[in-house]
Amino acid sequence: MNDLIAQIQTYMNTHNNEWGYNVLFITIASFFAWIAWRIIQGRLTVLAEKTPFHWDDLLLDALKAPVSTLIWCWPATVSLGFVLQDQMGAKINWLSTLKLILVISIFVWITMRLINNIEGYILDSKKRDETTVQAIAKVARLFFLVIGALTIMQAFGLSLSGLLTFGGVGGLIVGLAAKDLLSNFFGGMMIYFDRPFKVGDWIRSPDRNIEGTVERIGWRMTIIRTFDKRPLYVPNSVFSNIVVENPSRMLNRRIYETIGLRYQDADKLDDIVNQVKEMLENHPDIDAKQTLIVNFNAFGNSSLDFFIYTFTRTVNWVRFHEVKQDVLLQVLDIVKSNSADIAYPTQTLKVEPQSHGLELSHQDR
Repeated sequence: MNDLIAQIQTYMNTHNNEWGYNVLFITIASFFAWIAWRIIQGRLTVLAEKTPFHWDDLLLDALKAPVSTLIWCWPATVSLGFVLQDQMGAKINWLSTLKLILVISIFVWITMRLINNIEGYILDSKKRDETTVQAIAKVARLFFLVIGALTIMQAFGLSLSGLLTFGGVGGLIVGLAAKDLLSNFFGGMMIYFDRPFKVGDWIRSPDRNIEGTVERIGWRMTIIRTFDKRPLYVPNSVFSNIVVENPSRMLNRRIYETIGLRYQDADKLDDIVNQVKEMLENHPDIDAKQTLIVNFNAFGNSSLDFFIYTFTRTVNWVRFHEVKQDVLLQVLDIVKSNSADIAYPTQTLKVEPQSHGLELSHQDR
């Protein structure tokens, strides 16, 4: 046992002279560099909070973790080089490639964090369309990830021209194998650029049993929350083959009602129609600039029918029904004020005496 301990001490004393001090110095230097970065980062954060701009805050937040990682990982690769070179007695060429990959990865990491910070800030400020912001952020992330992956492949010595050529052939094979996946991807691109709807819109399709509020538009599918709170997952390719109605983009909501009066109120019909029309023209929640019609329409089976065709100013579903209720109640008041009433289904039976039968009954007497 004593011999083993003596051999370990001899080994450590021998090799410490060669690489131990270098590793210790690099580690201590990394620690002080990290402390310096934390102090600088704290000072810069205080200065950035005093500025009226928010972009500097987003950039500093994106740099914080990646720069700290680089301060520790870069010296670690240098220390690893000293250790391996001492053990193997030759220069390690792949360590330079590892350092390049580290720098590329840190750059991509910073870019991803910055894109996420900018996306979150814009969405929180609610100054831009949510769907457009998410689409641009996704495209930017995909772009930098592809650039980073190609650069790392080139660092490994792969030819980009050959890679692109192979990618063209491979892309054709993958495209045939993943036709549905690609159709959903391009369907998502169509939604982002054509913008038939956005997150938060109420949509429905007369072609399919699809109706609800759009929660998320992804690259492969769109999530719609139905009115009974069930999630509906619709592949994006479906939207290129169906008609989509977007009630959220209505300018007005329509009131179209038919009201029937009793036949004995025929002499009051003209006054009632004119008063109802005047009421609608002066109603604060009715858009009088849109089509407004109040006219006697038809002789019903048991009523004299006139119809109301007008538009509300609001497009909110709940508020619309409140306005519609107010309009119908005022129509009822107008009808009552004219000593008339709303008709209900009735039938009149007319019985005529049979003259021939009456004559026979007299002869029997």
